[in-house]
Amino acid sequence: MANTFKVVSHDVMPASAGTPEALYTTPGSTTTIILGLIIANIHTAQVTASVKLVSDTSGGGRTATNTTTFLIKSAPIAVGQSLEILVGSKVVLETTDIIQIDCSVADKVSVTMNIMEIT
Repeated sequence: MANTFKVVSHDVMPASAGTPEALYTTPGSTTTIILGLIIANIHTAQVTASVKLVSDTSGGGRTATNTTTFLIKSAPIAVGQSLEILVGSKVVLETTDIIQIDCSVADKVSVTMNIMEIT
């Protein structure tokens, strides 16, 4: 198995406020570990941002199948500030899992995510 460290970034997102935009989709035959995720407010006013994990991974036991969960929801980010989520935590993504970003204003957050892909 190969471990590849990568950065995934998007200068402005989402294209439409209230419509989450995909930042990253886990490729086939890959497990991805999110090591960090930073959202920066590039607007001239405060915004709120959300990060969703859209998973279609089958679960066993009490694990849900085809669930969408928030990693953070409607978090305020002041003008010129950034928000680091997952501080001290890691998130595991399986094949076809998606990370989506939403913001209260279109194209007003810049996002950087550090990951490790295991293939």
